Amino acid sequence: MADERLLDKIQTLGDLELATLLCLVAREHCLIGTLPDSVDELAEELRLIASKTFNLTSAIVSCHAHTTLDEFATGLLVSPTPRTQSSSSPGTNTYTASPYQPRYDHAQSSTIAGVPSSTAGSYFPSSSPSARPGAFSPRITTNAIIPISPSNITSTGGVSNSHSSSQQYHQPQIANVILAKDLDRAPRAVQIQALELLRTRRIFTRTSVQAAPKQFLFIAIVGAPSGGQARVTPHLNDFFYLAHWHDPEEDGFDYLDEELGTNREDGDNIDDDATSTDSSQSVVKRTPSLGGDSQWLSSPLSTSKTPRLQQQQSSPDRLIFTEDDISLLTQLTAETHLSVDVARYQMNIVSFLRMHRAVMGGVSPQATKHFENLAKSLAPLHGLDYVTPSLIALAAKKAYLHRLKVVDSPEKERSVQWGSDIAAVEIMLDGIEPEDIIEDVLGLVTVPT
Repeated sequence: MADERLLDKIQTLGDLELATLLCLVAREHCLIGTLPDSVDELAEELRLIASKTFNLTSAIVSCHAHTTLDEFATGLLVSPTPRTQSSSSPGTNTYTASPYQPRYDHAQSSTIAGVPSSTAGSYFPSSSPSARPGAFSPRITTNAIIPISPSNITSTGGVSNSHSSSQQYHQPQIANVILAKDLDRAPRAVQIQALELLRTRRIFTRTSVQAAPKQFLFIAIVGAPSGGQARVTPHLNDFFYLAHWHDPEEDGFDYLDEELGTNREDGDNIDDDATSTDSSQSVVKRTPSLGGDSQWLSSPLSTSKTPRLQQQQSSPDRLIFTEDDISLLTQLTAETHLSVDVARYQMNIVSFLRMHRAVMGGVSPQATKHFENLAKSLAPLHGLDYVTPSLIALAAKKAYLHRLKVVDSPEKERSVQWGSDIAAVEIMLDGIEPEDIIEDVLGLVTVPT
């Protein structure tokens, strides 16, 4: 079981942070839906979460109907921070950066680490040499010519470059967290390329093959009227580990508000614990707050009464999830026990979903695998080493929200084959959403005691 320090940090997280943590623990990827007008704000919120909570680099890729493969591939890359080395000691050589300028793909619709791609994705240096005879090649900088003099020859015969700093620049690399805005609007070829990236953890550009880092998370941000309607192309959709619906009115944007300096007058803090407790979208069950009732069962963990943003200001170092923390949760997930009765309950849910009258597809073998893994991943977050029926029910809401395909016409409903009235079937299907189907099934399946 996780130690108290880690459990305390988990209890301070919001729903978006918990969804991100679950994906990092399972080394999977997710889809997050919100209202179309809030896609940009959600992307910025997730970028701040990646940086402040998990200390990971991120890249925002803005997709549209005319996004090209080159634009998509370039948008995944971030320029690493220059690494400064200590001054060379006597008897050692000083190595300089390569005199050749790297060639990057050009993309106009992507943002790389806050730098517009019109400058970050250029094939040529920003300052081109003059066109006089004997000028240097456009791909060679002036640092390539190092005049040799007694002052820059080291004791071992090496040549030190006194005309440049000791910073070493590296090729751009794929960010730890990719935030693909409006991925559902991208051409099918781009979405298939995204699927290939998730499967192989690498992507081909014009000049190189870029490999994903060890901690890699791809989040598709989709604008839709509801969580059940936020989805992408079928094969990519089925590959996503979980789906989460973020309501901008109820859930808000804590990090973004803090970044913009809002909601801070007269000590007005956001009680994120109450929000996560009352929201049916929460991925951690919490103890009911004093001011209201909770839909979830009581958690064995004690709920902190200090608002999360206030805790961040008082002890910011405690809220950084390190790679060791994530590895520990991964190990605890692998050791989580699933009893026979709870496994039977899980399989009954899968069977009832598959046979539901309003379901036309989406209950795939991949979904069943993710369903079980997600239930096991939730247990360590609650301080448990076994899966409970309530965690199975919670995992079902997250694993099938984006997958269930609702029957789109009464004629395709299976009971019509045995004489059901089409008009009655049409009334039954009117306004039904994947969320309604999941709740219906959870109400039908007997919970083990």
